[in-house]
Amino acid sequence: MKILIQLVAVALLTGCFLMTSCSSTTKKTTDESQKAGIEKAAFGQLPGGQTADLYTLRNAAGMTAQITNYGGIVVSLLAPDKAGKFEEVTLRFDSLATYVKGNPFFGALVGRYGNRIAKGKFTLDGKPYSLLVNNMGNHLHGGKVGFDKVLWAATPVDGEEPALKLAYTSKDGEEGYPGNLAVEVTYTLTKDNALKIDYQATTDKPTVVNLTNHTYFNLTGGPKRDILDHVVTLNADRYLPVDKTMIPTGELKPVAGTAFDFTKPQVIGARINDSSDVQIKYGKGYDHCWIINGPSDSLRLAATVYEPTSGRVMEVLTTEPAVQFYTSNNMSGKAIGPGGIVYKKRDALCLETQHYPDSPNQPSFPTTVLRPGQTYKTTTEYRFSTK
Repeated sequence: MKILIQLVAVALLTGCFLMTSCSSTTKKTTDESQKAGIEKAAFGQLPGGQTADLYTLRNAAGMTAQITNYGGIVVSLLAPDKAGKFEEVTLRFDSLATYVKGNPFFGALVGRYGNRIAKGKFTLDGKPYSLLVNNMGNHLHGGKVGFDKVLWAATPVDGEEPALKLAYTSKDGEEGYPGNLAVEVTYTLTKDNALKIDYQATTDKPTVVNLTNHTYFNLTGGPKRDILDHVVTLNADRYLPVDKTMIPTGELKPVAGTAFDFTKPQVIGARINDSSDVQIKYGKGYDHCWIINGPSDSLRLAATVYEPTSGRVMEVLTTEPAVQFYTSNNMSGKAIGPGGIVYKKRDALCLETQHYPDSPNQPSFPTTVLRPGQTYKTTTEYRFSTK
């Protein structure tokens, strides 16, 4: 009997040891899965035979960003809600072919000139230039084959704050723009849950440049609802009214007393259908440029978005002078996401940090001219938290 008791005791101790070992192994595996870094995988083949890749950036907190070197597109962004659950906070497609087929600039890098240039024409140093007209008689987002539709050279940077450096040289005359423009864009996923975008460019001939990112955000996570309940604050006392073709009139109008006043937190849906405001009519909602308070070239808060159900908060900081706030008014249900989800009007919002639209034709606006010997350099951060 004594021997039997000893054998049982040994078995129990051995079992406890094994259980402890198994527990440690599980914890180690979990820790490893949260290790910060960057991974590369093939995303698909382009019509010309080139292969586009998909890069997954992950920080130690568990946040994940997926970016492809085709168009510099942010394909996915997973951010935690107030319960710590990571969910998709962008509108996206699940295949390269769908992006190539055509889309409303989901997640893309936009250039050589983001936003609009009136009638696709401008004059620089006395020389006239003509660009493709592709939006209500105006030039929009770089033309037929803008930066969102080219394959960028990619360099992954591993580490605690993984980064993806993308490089592209836009040739002199490409889409009608002058100068060989060498562009470098770096996406960094920071350890404190921010997606940081650094833009840099140089040219060998005077040109115009206005780069931005066109990610469509919806902070609800899970099955997407519209963004009308999102609460937005814009650090902007003025905005740019537009004509019926969405070209700025040249006026910098105070937002006070208008549907464009987001200086204090406002629910998007509260005034988005204000039929008494002709600017709402022209934009079919919000599709306007706000002038950010504070000096340009300093990283400052431009916008804050809060989604009450998930508790997610997104802060947008930038060195740019303005931000285009767009509430996806033109989506018609033709874009289909993963699992057959239909993306409809006002299912997302964009906060595109940038210089003013049509600056090449409006001398009173901050210049977008870049000359040889100068370096175009801007930074934008999308910071995620909860409350």
